[in-house]
Amino acid sequence: MPSLEFSLTATDPGSKARAGEMTTDHGKIQTPIFMPVGTVGSVKAVSQQQLKEEVQAQIILGNTYHLYLRPGPEVLEAAGGLHRFNGWDRPILTDSGGYQVFSLAGNRKLTEQGALFQSHIDGSKHLFTPESVMDIQRVIGADIIMAFDECPPYPSDYAYARKSMDLTHRWLDRCVTRLSETPDKYGYTQNLFPIVQGSTFADLRKASCEYISSREAAGNAIGGLSVGEPEEIMYELTALCCENLPEDKPRYLMGVGTPWNILENISLGVDMFDCVMPTRNGRNAMLFTSRGVINIDNKKWEKDFSPIDDGIDCHFSNFYSKAYLRHLVKAKEILGLTIASVHNLAFYLWLVKEARRHILAGDFNRWKNEMVPVLKTRL
Repeated sequence: MPSLEFSLTATDPGSKARAGEMTTDHGKIQTPIFMPVGTVGSVKAVSQQQLKEEVQAQIILGNTYHLYLRPGPEVLEAAGGLHRFNGWDRPILTDSGGYQVFSLAGNRKLTEQGALFQSHIDGSKHLFTPESVMDIQRVIGADIIMAFDECPPYPSDYAYARKSMDLTHRWLDRCVTRLSETPDKYGYTQNLFPIVQGSTFADLRKASCEYISSREAAGNAIGGLSVGEPEEIMYELTALCCENLPEDKPRYLMGVGTPWNILENISLGVDMFDCVMPTRNGRNAMLFTSRGVINIDNKKWEKDFSPIDDGIDCHFSNFYSKAYLRHLVKAKEILGLTIASVHNLAFYLWLVKEARRHILAGDFNRWKNEMVPVLKTRL
């Protein structure tokens, strides 16, 4: 039985937004939640201490594909799993690597057995199967592990989307079987989340939700969105999936997105999010703030000595000025990457915390509708 417990605390009367709490063997997670992406066991340019104290992260991600290639399962097993290897003692979720294999495009080959791909590091060939991916995630030791799936490209025709979805479902069955045959390695329970696929076709998405739900997993994920489709289609399909996934299980929308994407999808019933956008954009001089979007590279900030964002609870955001951060970015100082990354992550965590507060207060939808235009403002 799953060790992950999920309880709903409140729902918003004006939308499908919900506030809840997940309990794992490594701690509690209040939802809705944003999960910083630590692809290779680290969130780029951010230390674990900063993740806890500045960002206030409750859970972070690792990636099976990248951790498999380096440092490799042997190192992770010798360390006692990723928690001990990187020193993060709160919950961890690992993506199965399905999306990364999808991203390799011409350097992969899909069969019923699994996905044959070439390493982006040295070109060496590897085979991921549902069984091997479960074994690797056992070694990594994350609290939440993702089923191995195929993420179809956008756009996909109906025939390909159906074939891909059916393959994902068969792979899910093999993942479940493999996990039942192998015990947890480190004395705590790992919880499998299946992934809904079906591209942009409503009937396939509904069928996938029904199949995924029948597995009665600890939680469920919505995959294959934010891969190039218009925002309106993403929202439409997310709404459909939330309507067809169990209410008493957490819903995780994978790889999404901008701050306004997150608020809109919270309003549709999503509980969990991840995206590389806060750190990637931060490293490229784009800051998300409680007043709008800032390109800190612009000359207009050269003599602006006001805090980066005094509207959120983060020392980095309140202490460092826009002028100083711009100076660091222009000088290509590494500290600039850290400040920008920490700020953006702290802003995302602040945003979902505020969303939760307004859900509990019963006025989330009104607040969301006021907040989205502000978040989109270019300062």
